[in-house]
Amino acid sequence: MIRDEALRQISHIARATAFGRHVGSDRLIEAGLNALIAGVESPSLALLAGLLRSEEPEAPALFDQVLEELGLAFHPPSDPRAAQWAMAYWIAGQIADGSLDPAVGTHLIRAELAYELGDPDELEPLVRCAHDLDGWEESWGIPYEELQREAVEAAEQFLGKWSATQAAD
Repeated sequence: MIRDEALRQISHIARATAFGRHVGSDRLIEAGLNALIAGVESPSLALLAGLLRSEEPEAPALFDQVLEELGLAFHPPSDPRAAQWAMAYWIAGQIADGSLDPAVGTHLIRAELAYELGDPDELEPLVRCAHDLDGWEESWGIPYEELQREAVEAAEQFLGKWSATQAAD
């Protein structure tokens, strides 16, 4: 793993935890070890990477220190609705860049965000993709991979609209 990949991994975990996702201590330690091996420097990084199994409860606090030291700490918007939109954008970004399986990502958007946001039109294509991917059967005559491509395209379109909206604000 190269330095940029290690930093991307740490940043991804920072966002996941900020959005309330559980990330096990073992993953935090592994991310620290990957970063250390990739040449990332931070006063707390070696401490995180060197934690033993019996010391795993210390990992979240050390990981937070590493985030602060590297300037990678992420704090979602304090407004719950804005935080949900930020999470939708983050998930769509992962679908679009290939770091999150389209079926998993669209399911997260459908199950955890769309209803809470009032089923907005902007998320409808991703929700439709989630339904299609969740219910896919071979008898449909369309390859599963095609549905995955459609989900990636829907995520890219959502991101494009989001970026245009942000630029206008």
